[in-house]
This record gives sequence, structure tokens and C-alpha cells, in this order.
Amino acid sequence: MKVRTIVGVAFAVALLVASTAAAENRAGFFSLSPYFGGYTFDGEQHIRTAPTFGIRGGYNLTPTWGVETVFGFSPAEETKGSQVDVDSYTYRLEGLYHFMPESSLVPFLAVGAGGTTLDYAAGSNGRDRTDGILTYGGGVKYFITDVVAVRGDVRGIFDLGYSYSNVEYTVGLSYLFGGAAPAARAVPAPQAAPAPPAPEPAPVVEPEPAPLPMAAEPTPGLMKYCITLNIEFDIDKADVRPQYHDEVKRVADFLKEYPSTTAVIEGHTDNVGDDAYNMRLSQRRAESVVNYLVDNFGIDRTRLSARGFGKTRPIADNSTEAGKQRNRRIEAIIDCALEDPKVIAALPDRLCIALKVQFDTDKWDIKPQYRGEIAKVGDFMTRNPTTTAIIEGHTDRVGTADHNMKLSLRRAEAVVNYLVEHFGIERSRLSAKGYGFSRPIAYNSTAEGRALNRRINAIIDCVIKK
Repeated sequence: MKVRTIVGVAFAVALLVASTAAAENRAGFFSLSPYFGGYTFDGEQHIRTAPTFGIRGGYNLTPTWGVETVFGFSPAEETKGSQVDVDSYTYRLEGLYHFMPESSLVPFLAVGAGGTTLDYAAGSNGRDRTDGILTYGGGVKYFITDVVAVRGDVRGIFDLGYSYSNVEYTVGLSYLFGGAAPAARAVPAPQAAPAPPAPEPAPVVEPEPAPLPMAAEPTPGLMKYCITLNIEFDIDKADVRPQYHDEVKRVADFLKEYPSTTAVIEGHTDNVGDDAYNMRLSQRRAESVVNYLVDNFGIDRTRLSARGFGKTRPIADNSTEAGKQRNRRIEAIIDCALEDPKVIAALPDRLCIALKVQFDTDKWDIKPQYRGEIAKVGDFMTRNPTTTAIIEGHTDRVGTADHNMKLSLRRAEAVVNYLVEHFGIERSRLSAKGYGFSRPIAYNSTAEGRALNRRINAIIDCVIKK
């Protein structure tokens, strides 16, 4: 009965619904997790339930899989006879499988093996002994910052020597360190201080392609724009098929005409398959397009970089075949100042303008010093009356998810209202969206990172009549 109870509790915890927040359980990070709680012994051991203390040291192989070493100590006493003290030690290695690692609430299952030692005080009829153990259970981590999580665990501990079934239940904190900072999104628009690339996903069976030289991050300027390439790939392949060479030529022609521009080639997939595998596949596909631009059009490799985002940035519903097809895409994010009217006339699909607009805490009033930033959008849309725009609001992670979602929408709506009232832009050409803290571009654990995450982006559809 006790085994069934532990398994049931573990699965119940694992199936909790996670909130919509940024990826928190990241690959390549180490963790230290001190904990305390209780330890209940099998009734046949005649040892009283005791407090337990310990520490876990872990490493995330991928966002989903991790390993931990665990050491625990429980100062207990016998329940019969002389009732002397009994010190219990457990030490083990466990594997963890995390559900919904991109959420702030991350349930997981755990299994492992190790040993337990009972040390009886003098005067006891019990004998000191050490036995092997198997452990099973689960828990949940709730990230209060990008590197700190509150954690709860339940474990069944099966003694291989005497077939005892014990239970350990604990709470604690997890501290993450090492790894790399999350990558800044290439769209929407450039940020003043781009973040380093995302941590590489864990290796799979096939070997990693030789890394390409990475172009410098596009220089922060006025604008960027995005070309979505209609390229389809064969299943599990990264070769650019001949019928799509003209799509790649669209990027090459623009880069040739404007040699000061640089480009980031992004690969995206649908949601079929493992997270880590899709991340690698999208990276290979982006690199394939980079290679094609270099080999067939003579574009300098230093002007290009490739990034794979796997299935993390869908633009359509993956529950339909049409939606999956839209999500299997390549995008070219090209950086240029766009001051030349000829360049504006040549704009392809979508223009992205990052607005350096800051708000007072919990406010959405537009301060006078930031009106010039909004004028960038107003002036552009006035000169190009066939364009439409989505104004996106983003926040840091201070406060609840619901509050930040509403706050980010109010800030986006404030910018829309300003464009309507001060530039005469028709409201039908504008829409506002709030994303709260669901799309961070930097760590929320520092003041600098939180400032980068509090932002307004304008995504403009460039249907410009010549």
C-alpha cells in the first residue's frame, strides 16, 4: 500500500499544470539544493519518524533530463526496548525527468539507487548495518527567479537488505549556477546589449556538425527587418531542395546590394519529436542556408550567423498539418539603418522597431522623454500609409503572471493611443498585445536584466506600394 501511495503522489505532482513563463530548467546548469523534512521508517524497523536534513548536487543534461547526488541525515530513536538513539544516513544517485521545463512550475519524476546506514547508540539491541536502496518518487520546482527555485520532494526508499519501505518528504531551495545566459530574440527588434547565445542542447546519437564562424551581433541601430523564407525540408533532413533556391536568393540579392548589412538565419521546427533533437535539427537547417549563401552567392561568412530555435517559437497551431507546415520555417533577420529611401522601398516582409521606452513601476503613462522613440513608428507609418503594426508590451518578472500580462497590455495600448492621437494613424492599422514576462530576453535576477525585459516592440507589416 505504501509503494502505491508514493507512486500516486509522485504522478499527481508531475501532472500539475504549469504557468506560462520563460524556460527555467535549462541545460548545462549545475545546482545545489539544501533541504529538510521528515523520514518515516517501515513499522518493522521499530524506529520513530524523524526529521531529516540533507543536500542535493545536480546537473541538467538537457532541459528535460538531469542527474543528482543526494546525501541525507535523520537523527531518530527506537520505539521499543531501550529506545536509544539511531542515526540514519542515506546516499544515492538519482535521475530526474522534468515535465514542462519551459515553465516556472516544473514537476518531475525521480528514480535512483544508493545505500543507507543505521548507526545505533550503545545499549541498543539493534545492529549497525549498511544496505543497498532503490528510490522512486517525484516533486516540483517553482522558480522565483531564473536561478533560484523552491522545491518539494517525496521519495519511496526501498531497503534491499530487509525489504523495508521507507518514505522521505522534504522541502528546500535549489540554486542554479554555471551554464550560459539565454539568447536574445532576433525578432522582435534589436536590443541595446544582445545576450550571449543559448546553451547548446545535449548531444544525440548523430555527431555535431563543425561550428560555423559566428557573425558579430547586428549593430544596434534604428531598425531590423525579417524575411520569412518559404522553404520546406524533407523529414529529418537539412539540405536546401533545388526548388527553394530562389527563396534564398531573395536574401542574397539584398545582402549584395547593401554590403554593410548583416543577417541572422533562424531555423524553426514544428512540435513533432524531442525538444533537444528539434533544436539541433533547426540549427542544422539554418546552417545549411548560411552555407548556401556563402557557397553560391559569395556572401562573406562573417556577415552571417545561424541560430536554431527548435519548436520554441511557433507562429501557428501545431495541432493541424497546415500549422505545422507554417512552423517549419527559415527566417532571415537583417540588420540595417534603413535611412536610404531605396532601402525602405525594397523592404520585404516585416519590419521590427525596438522602442527604448521605460515606465514607472506599475504605471503605463508615457513620459515626455520617450515620445521621440514612439515618433520613429509614427513617422514611418505616416510615410508608408499601407503598413500596419502590432505594438507589443513586455515586462520583467516582478509580480504575478496575471498582473504583468494586464500591465504589459495597458502599456502597449498606451503607445497605440499615442500614435492615434499625435500622429493621426488610423486605429484600424494598429493592434496592441501584452506578453507579460512570458518572453524574456535577459535574466530577471539582476536589475539590468529586468530593465532589458521591460520593453515595447513595434512589429510592422511592410506592404509598401512602390
